Amino acid sequence: MTALLKLLMEAGPLLVFFITNARAGIMTGTAAFMVATALALIVSWRLEHRLPVMPLVTCGFVLLFGGLTLWLDDDLFIKLKPTVVNLLFATVLLAGLAFRRNVLKHVLGAMLALTDEGWRSLSRRWALFFVVLAVLNEVVWRTQPTDVWVNFKVFGIMPLTLVFSALQMPLILKHQVSQEDDKAGA
Repeated sequence: MTALLKLLMEAGPLLVFFITNARAGIMTGTAAFMVATALALIVSWRLEHRLPVMPLVTCGFVLLFGGLTLWLDDDLFIKLKPTVVNLLFATVLLAGLAFRRNVLKHVLGAMLALTDEGWRSLSRRWALFFVVLAVLNEVVWRTQPTDVWVNFKVFGIMPLTLVFSALQMPLILKHQVSQEDDKAGA
Protein backbone atom coordinates (compact mmCIF):
# COMPACT_ATOMS: atom_id res chain seq x y z
CA MET A 1 0.00 0.00 0.00
CA THR A 2 1.41 3.42 -0.93
CA ALA A 3 2.13 6.07 1.71
CA LEU A 4 -0.61 8.27 0.26
CA LEU A 5 -3.16 5.47 0.51
CA LYS A 6 -2.09 4.74 4.10
CA LEU A 7 -2.53 8.41 4.97
CA LEU A 8 -5.97 8.35 3.37
CA MET A 9 -6.91 5.25 5.37
CA GLU A 10 -5.97 7.09 8.58
CA ALA A 11 -7.13 10.61 7.75
CA GLY A 12 -10.26 9.65 5.79
CA PRO A 13 -12.32 8.56 8.81
CA LEU A 14 -11.24 11.71 10.68
CA LEU A 15 -12.39 13.90 7.80
CA VAL A 16 -15.70 12.03 7.69
CA PHE A 17 -16.02 12.65 11.44
CA PHE A 18 -15.24 16.36 11.03
CA ILE A 19 -17.62 16.95 8.12
CA THR A 20 -20.48 14.92 9.59
CA ASN A 21 -20.08 16.55 13.01
CA ALA A 22 -20.19 20.02 11.40
CA ARG A 23 -23.35 19.19 9.47
CA ALA A 24 -25.28 16.92 11.82
CA GLY A 25 -23.69 17.02 15.29
CA ILE A 26 -21.47 14.84 17.42
CA MET A 27 -23.73 11.80 17.60
CA THR A 28 -24.14 11.48 13.84
CA GLY A 29 -20.46 12.34 13.44
CA THR A 30 -19.56 9.55 15.84
CA ALA A 31 -21.69 7.02 13.94
CA ALA A 32 -20.12 8.09 10.64
CA PHE A 33 -16.65 7.89 12.21
CA MET A 34 -17.33 4.33 13.33
CA VAL A 35 -18.48 3.25 9.88
CA ALA A 36 -15.61 5.04 8.09
CA THR A 37 -13.01 3.55 10.45
CA ALA A 38 -14.35 0.03 9.94
CA LEU A 39 -14.46 0.55 6.16
CA ALA A 40 -10.86 1.81 6.14
CA LEU A 41 -9.79 -1.33 7.98
CA ILE A 42 -11.69 -3.53 5.52
CA VAL A 43 -10.06 -1.74 2.57
CA SER A 44 -6.66 -2.16 4.21
CA TRP A 45 -7.34 -5.89 4.63
CA ARG A 46 -8.43 -6.25 1.01
CA LEU A 47 -5.33 -4.45 -0.29
CA GLU A 48 -2.68 -5.95 2.01
CA HIS A 49 -4.28 -9.24 3.11
CA ARG A 50 -3.29 -8.39 6.68
CA LEU A 51 -4.55 -6.13 9.42
CA PRO A 52 -2.03 -3.54 10.63
CA VAL A 53 -1.82 -3.56 14.43
CA MET A 54 -2.30 0.13 15.23
CA PRO A 55 -5.27 0.70 12.88
CA LEU A 56 -6.84 -2.52 14.20
CA VAL A 57 -6.50 -1.38 17.82
CA THR A 58 -7.72 2.10 16.94
CA CYS A 59 -10.75 0.66 15.13
CA GLY A 60 -11.59 -1.48 18.16
CA PHE A 61 -11.49 1.56 20.41
CA VAL A 62 -13.49 3.70 17.96
CA LEU A 63 -16.19 1.01 17.87
CA LEU A 64 -16.14 0.56 21.66
CA PHE A 65 -16.11 4.22 22.66
CA GLY A 66 -18.30 5.28 19.72
CA GLY A 67 -20.77 2.55 20.62
CA LEU A 68 -20.88 3.74 24.23
CA THR A 69 -21.34 7.32 23.03
CA LEU A 70 -24.33 6.38 20.90
CA TRP A 71 -25.84 3.84 23.29
CA LEU A 72 -25.64 6.14 26.33
CA ASP A 73 -26.23 9.33 24.29
CA ASP A 74 -23.16 10.89 25.94
CA ASP A 75 -20.26 12.37 23.96
CA LEU A 76 -17.93 11.90 26.94
CA PHE A 77 -16.90 8.47 25.65
CA ILE A 78 -15.81 9.54 22.16
CA LYS A 79 -13.88 12.42 23.77
CA LEU A 80 -12.12 10.00 26.12
CA LYS A 81 -11.09 7.63 23.32
CA PRO A 82 -7.93 9.51 22.25
CA THR A 83 -6.79 9.76 25.87
CA VAL A 84 -7.27 6.05 26.51
CA VAL A 85 -5.70 4.95 23.21
CA ASN A 86 -2.66 7.21 23.61
CA LEU A 87 -2.12 6.11 27.21
CA LEU A 88 -2.47 2.47 26.11
CA PHE A 89 0.18 2.95 23.40
CA ALA A 90 2.51 4.69 25.87
CA THR A 91 1.99 1.92 28.44
CA VAL A 92 2.66 -0.83 25.91
CA LEU A 93 5.87 0.84 24.75
CA LEU A 94 7.13 1.47 28.30
CA ALA A 95 6.14 -1.99 29.53
CA GLY A 96 7.94 -3.49 26.56
CA LEU A 97 11.08 -1.59 27.49
CA ALA A 98 10.74 -2.64 31.14
CA PHE A 99 10.52 -6.29 30.08
CA ARG A 100 13.31 -5.88 27.50
CA ARG A 101 10.90 -6.45 24.61
CA ASN A 102 10.94 -3.55 22.18
CA VAL A 103 7.42 -3.33 20.80
CA LEU A 104 8.27 -0.50 18.42
CA LYS A 105 11.05 -2.61 16.88
CA HIS A 106 8.54 -5.41 16.41
CA VAL A 107 6.05 -3.06 14.70
CA LEU A 108 8.50 -1.03 12.59
CA GLY A 109 11.45 -3.42 12.27
CA ALA A 110 10.59 -4.32 8.68
CA MET A 111 10.86 -0.64 7.71
CA LEU A 112 13.77 0.49 9.88
CA ALA A 113 17.04 -1.08 10.95
CA LEU A 114 18.32 0.61 14.11
CA THR A 115 20.73 -0.21 16.90
CA ASP A 116 19.17 -1.46 20.12
CA GLU A 117 19.89 1.92 21.74
CA GLY A 118 18.19 3.63 18.80
CA TRP A 119 15.07 1.49 19.27
CA ARG A 120 15.06 2.19 23.03
CA SER A 121 15.41 5.94 22.51
CA LEU A 122 12.75 6.01 19.81
CA SER A 123 10.38 3.97 22.00
CA ARG A 124 10.87 6.32 24.97
CA ARG A 125 10.25 9.35 22.78
CA TRP A 126 7.07 7.88 21.27
CA ALA A 127 5.81 6.85 24.70
CA LEU A 128 6.33 10.41 25.98
CA PHE A 129 4.66 11.81 22.88
CA PHE A 130 1.62 9.57 23.41
CA VAL A 131 1.37 10.82 27.01
CA VAL A 132 1.56 14.43 25.79
CA LEU A 133 -1.24 13.75 23.26
CA ALA A 134 -3.37 12.22 26.03
CA VAL A 135 -2.86 15.26 28.26
CA LEU A 136 -3.58 17.65 25.39
CA ASN A 137 -6.78 15.77 24.58
CA GLU A 138 -7.89 16.01 28.20
CA VAL A 139 -7.17 19.74 28.35
CA VAL A 140 -8.98 20.48 25.09
CA TRP A 141 -12.14 18.43 25.66
CA ARG A 142 -12.49 19.61 29.27
CA THR A 143 -12.00 23.32 28.53
CA GLN A 144 -13.42 23.82 25.03
CA PRO A 145 -16.76 23.33 23.28
CA THR A 146 -17.27 20.06 21.40
CA ASP A 147 -16.70 21.61 17.97
CA VAL A 148 -13.32 22.97 19.08
CA TRP A 149 -12.39 19.51 20.38
CA VAL A 150 -13.40 17.93 17.04
CA ASN A 151 -11.23 20.48 15.21
CA PHE A 152 -8.32 19.66 17.52
CA LYS A 153 -8.83 15.92 17.04
CA VAL A 154 -8.89 16.23 13.24
CA PHE A 155 -6.53 19.15 12.56
CA GLY A 156 -4.34 19.10 15.65
CA ILE A 157 -3.40 15.54 16.47
CA MET A 158 -2.48 14.42 12.94
CA PRO A 159 -0.20 17.42 12.18
CA LEU A 160 1.42 17.12 15.62
CA THR A 161 2.09 13.46 14.93
CA LEU A 162 3.57 14.18 11.49
CA VAL A 163 5.83 16.92 12.90
CA PHE A 164 6.91 14.70 15.78
CA SER A 165 7.67 11.88 13.34
CA ALA A 166 9.79 14.19 11.18
CA LEU A 167 11.67 15.41 14.25
CA GLN A 168 12.77 11.82 14.94
CA MET A 169 14.83 11.65 11.74
CA PRO A 170 18.11 12.79 13.36
CA LEU A 171 17.81 10.01 15.96
CA ILE A 172 16.92 7.47 13.29
CA LEU A 173 19.83 8.51 11.09
CA LYS A 174 22.24 8.46 14.05
CA HIS A 175 21.26 4.90 15.04
CA GLN A 176 20.58 3.47 11.59
CA VAL A 177 22.22 0.15 10.85
CA SER A 178 23.21 -0.63 7.28
CA GLN A 179 21.98 -3.89 5.78
CA GLU A 180 25.56 -5.21 5.72
CA ASP A 181 25.98 -4.47 9.44
CA ASP A 182 22.59 -6.03 10.16
CA LYS A 183 23.52 -9.24 8.28
CA ALA A 184 26.94 -9.41 9.98
CA GLY A 185 25.26 -9.18 13.40
CA ALA A 186 22.80 -11.98 12.60
